[in-house]
Parts: sequence; structure tokens; C-alpha cells
Amino acid sequence: MVDLNDKVIRGFLMSLVGEEGLKMIENMPEGEVTDEEISQKSGVLLNTVRRTLFILYENKFAIVVRERDSNSGWLTYLWHLDFSDIEHQLMREKKKLLRNLKVRLEFEENNVFYVCPQGCVRLLFDEATETEFLCPMCGEDLAHYDNSPFVNVLKKRIEALTSA
Repeated sequence: MVDLNDKVIRGFLMSLVGEEGLKMIENMPEGEVTDEEISQKSGVLLNTVRRTLFILYENKFAIVVRERDSNSGWLTYLWHLDFSDIEHQLMREKKKLLRNLKVRLEFEENNVFYVCPQGCVRLLFDEATETEFLCPMCGEDLAHYDNSPFVNVLKKRIEALTSA
């Protein structure tokens, strides 16, 4: 089983399935079990269990086996969790985050911004010229926005992800 106390893994799973989903994972019975059994053992509502299982299945963390009852013809779905691929998934998410941060950094470094002093909008220079440097929402004069603190935060975040 995966170490749910690891803050990175816990945060990743929390972003996928939320707090109730994480509670379900923590209290999931061993072996192949039905969604009803998971709901009973974990104390999580059945609809939430089903939603969580579907999300985990989509992300290849849940495996389902379908069995047909020979007498009634009803299908039974038996679930178990498999987090053996979570490290690979985390690396893929890290690369995606790094790529997005680099795109955002490039955008922030290559543009000049103007903001409304009331906090209504932040516009690119071209957009500000179109509005004659007046806020399109409230009419206030726009002021130049120094985004260097934000650029520095992006650079530090990229550096931290690259070195980790």
C-alpha cells in the first residue's frame, strides 16, 4: 500500500479525489470488495465511493473485476486499489507543472502590464492603449504594474522543482 502520510502523495490524492475520497482510501478493506462494502467500512457515502473509485480507475489506481451471478444474472463489481504506478504519475504531474510554470514565466517576462488601482483589471500594454489607459470597469486611470516580484516567485518555484 502507498504511504498516505507522505505529504506529496497525500496532496496528489487529495487533489484527485478530495477529503472524502482520501478517507475512503485510508479505510479501504483489503482484497477485492464491492463499492457497498467500501462504503460501510469507510463510513463514506456510496455515491462518493463510486465517484472516487471511478476517478481512481481513470487514473489507473483502481482495478475492477466484473462477475456475473449465475443464478440471478446480476453483475457484481469487485474493486481493489493499486498504487504501484503513483511515482510515475507524480513525475508526469511534476513535468506538466514545470512546463506550465515556464510558459507563464515567459509570458510574464515578455509583457508589460497595467492595473486598475481599484483592483478591477490587469491589462497588457496593447489592451491598455485600446482603453486609453482607463479602467474598462470603473474608469480610473491605469497604473504601470511591476510584476518582478511575481517573476521572482516563478523563478524560485521552477528552480525548486528542477533541483528536486
